[in-house]
Amino acid sequence: MAGGRVKGEYVHGSTNEMGDTAATGVMSTDDLHATVLHLLGINHERLTYRYAGRNFRLTDFNGEVAKAILA
Repeated sequence: MAGGRVKGEYVHGSTNEMGDTAATGVMSTDDLHATVLHLLGINHERLTYRYAGRNFRLTDFNGEVAKAILA
């Protein structure tokens, strides 16, 4: 994500002592998709695809742009 208006050398959140589970700053895949689409200039809330006669959002209804990592 370098060069895409993301803070350089930024660590988002932390892990537990073992390093296998996020302790703070948890980011879901929906949040990651929303953030990448935002950086590409695409409104993730309006982007839909059609499947089985229904419109679905790539970021579902939980995705939020992670503004903390943006420069």
